[in-house]
Amino acid sequence: MFRPSIFNDNFTDSLFDEFFNDSFWPTNRMARPASRSMNTDIKETENNYQIEMELPGFTKEDVKADLKDGYLTIQASHDESKDSKDENGKYLRKERYSGSCSRSFYVGEAVTQEDIKAKFTDGILTVLVPKMEKKPEVEEKRYISIEG
Repeated sequence: MFRPSIFNDNFTDSLFDEFFNDSFWPTNRMARPASRSMNTDIKETENNYQIEMELPGFTKEDVKADLKDGYLTIQASHDESKDSKDENGKYLRKERYSGSCSRSFYVGEAVTQEDIKAKFTDGILTVLVPKMEKKPEVEEKRYISIEG
């Protein structure tokens, strides 16, 4: 069955894209989905893994990193309020933005917090996680008791 071209998926997508790109909708970075606000590059070097994460609009104080059970979790949250009042104290504008996002990476249970180095510069979080060689498990001799 043929559908009119106005029901084409591309038309619908472009219609909604244009609708939400209108100046009425907020354009600050907090309005973007988390999948687009934490763009991450991971680079392997000889001795470590370098994680570079884009966090535009966040400050160092907004970002937290946690290591638990071998998982490195990076969280960023931001709250912002803009108030404009006239000379009588009546609001002309009152806006609030709030947003948070997080990502987790398995870095291994041998890595400790002291091993991980991080710095935040110009909206880019750089985390260095050392490569830990897997310790060979020492084979334990187990004796079987013999009855009789």
